[in-house]
Amino acid sequence: MKHPLLYNELASWWPLCSAPSDYKEEADIYLRALIGHSPRRPVTVLELGSGGGNNASHLKKHFKMTLVDISPGMLRVSKALNLDCTHVRGDMRTVRLGRQFDAVFIHDAIDYMLTLVQLSEAVQTAFVHCRPGGVALFVPDWTAERFQPSSSHGGHDLGNRGLRYLEWTIDPDPDDNQYSFYMSYLLREGRRVRQVELDEHVCGLFSERDWLKVIRDVGFRAKKLPYEHSSWERHAHVMFMGLKLE
Repeated sequence: MKHPLLYNELASWWPLCSAPSDYKEEADIYLRALIGHSPRRPVTVLELGSGGGNNASHLKKHFKMTLVDISPGMLRVSKALNLDCTHVRGDMRTVRLGRQFDAVFIHDAIDYMLTLVQLSEAVQTAFVHCRPGGVALFVPDWTAERFQPSSSHGGHDLGNRGLRYLEWTIDPDPDDNQYSFYMSYLLREGRRVRQVELDEHVCGLFSERDWLKVIRDVGFRAKKLPYEHSSWERHAHVMFMGLKLE
């Protein structure tokens, strides 16, 4: 699995690429899904692929969060933002913490599962860590049915540093189960601005039928949920929920 620059060499720049405040609306969507579909209100939540902790910075107000990510650099960023959360380095396909949680949450880090085998491994990790009667929420950026090529730009400034990015999302080969997005960055430190080499992110792209089958096959009761965000067209995205029966 290729490790993008953004989560490794450039991890310390993450807050200037994607600020916690940008995540308020979507974190509210995840909060409502986790509470609304749980038989009992969750108290403990495990987030796999937690990255820089932007979602957790909002969700921790409602849950006791444990955050797992494969990148040491991103964990450092998250620890600075979320001192009150437990942080663990681990791969969502293989990590085993030896305990269970009321809910498990995987945001867009699930996109980096490139095959159905890898996707199943990540969902299995969620199942193992979900207590009976608990739920797991999976939020891929795209499913095969809804994929749309796109481009975007953004970035932030903080003190004497700043970042601007251009992102281009395409599906170079429609016959495989993958798509790519490419990131180009301009980084500013004081008066000096430099351009970083092209950063390619290769992601898995699976049908909604495959998603539901993988979730069921590991042992969850599976359902598809609408994902309506003010910045997207209606019905552009979906989420998936797994309920672990008692």
